[in-house]
Amino acid sequence: MAEEVILVDEQDNELGLMEKMEAHEKGLLHRAFSVFVINPAGEIMLQQRAFHKYHSGGLWTNTCCSHPRGGETVEEAAHRRLVEEMGFDCTLEKVLDFVYYAELDKGLAEHEFDHVLVGYCDTVPHINTDEVAAWKWMAIEDISLDMEENPHLYTEWFKIIFDRFVQRLTKAV
Repeated sequence: MAEEVILVDEQDNELGLMEKMEAHEKGLLHRAFSVFVINPAGEIMLQQRAFHKYHSGGLWTNTCCSHPRGGETVEEAAHRRLVEEMGFDCTLEKVLDFVYYAELDKGLAEHEFDHVLVGYCDTVPHINTDEVAAWKWMAIEDISLDMEENPHLYTEWFKIIFDRFVQRLTKAV
């Protein structure tokens, strides 16, 4: 069965469903989420996408991200994918949302209304190697520096989301 995404407008109102690949080929706005898990030392758990993924394979990104299914809330989808990709779950809190557009490899584009969630735990993940090649904890300052020096190692959406996420965390403290 083909995986579908929820098409939305700029206010995140649902417009219908579309096959995921078609939405990425056409660059149509759809609902998505990005999860950041932070440990007690303040480090973010990063994942390296599996090398065989249909886009952005082998690149480093936030703990997990994906799209809710039709009839599924963002929060339900975020917990589902955290378990499916990283093999654990934790309490998640929505911290921001915004719309972005990013051109990807293979002629695809991400045009997403992205809901960003954060969780706090120090769980050791049990990664699903169909989704994830590797993982690591990394300090916010080290991520910033490494993205500046090696932007080609990170997903396009992570480069867009990261600063917004860190700014929101700083405001919350």
